Amino acid sequence: MGSISSEEILVLLNSITEGRKQSTKHSRYSHLRSFFNFVKETFDPTFQNPCDTPILKKLFRPAKASQWNIIAKETVDEIIFRTTKPRNRLMLELMARGGMRIGEVLRLTARDIDGRRLILRNPKSGKEEEFVFVPRKVASRLRDYIREKGIGLEQRLFPITYPAARIMVKKAGELLGIHLRPHDFRRHSATYASRSGTPIEIVSKVILRHANLSTTQRYLGKVSESEAAIWIDRIYE
Repeated sequence: MGSISSEEILVLLNSITEGRKQSTKHSRYSHLRSFFNFVKETFDPTFQNPCDTPILKKLFRPAKASQWNIIAKETVDEIIFRTTKPRNRLMLELMARGGMRIGEVLRLTARDIDGRRLILRNPKSGKEEEFVFVPRKVASRLRDYIREKGIGLEQRLFPITYPAARIMVKKAGELLGIHLRPHDFRRHSATYASRSGTPIEIVSKVILRHANLSTTQRYLGKVSESEAAIWIDRIYE
């Protein structure tokens, strides 16, 4: 096998990761590095992996794990309470109470509503469908909304664009003086469920529908010292 220089690998990686997140850059670097390791172990023990250089390891290192500020339940409740437009309120509740992504909410049609179970067709996971379970009161308001609006089975419940939905969420946060994004509700949903005693497996597989528990753990907010003390007291009261 002919030699490949680390400079050539750098040019290749830059060309296929330009403008991408650090996590994507690291992933593509890791795949390439693993391929060359396979070549070395299988065909040529003398082959030098061109990815094993300090500069490449530094440039394509793993992204730092992100930690987000988790919105308190009282704040979420007030945001929803202050949102008077039924459409907007339902969208916020589906994200905060059902852990749904904003894109999933926007794709819902009337035929996707099955009691307290919502059907997600062609979800992000690549499966044919997934299911979201929402509280009884939210499901009831959702059915009333569909009936009052006369929404047909194949019609979207919330026929607005993604940018318009983001603006709606932002304005809802501004009512309380906070910077709010759609995904903040999904993180709140997971963290609140976890801190309420819901098993991590339920939070991961049912609420967030993650393939791996490690992904779920990144969603959960940090626990402050005061919160830790409160939970220890509750456990051993």
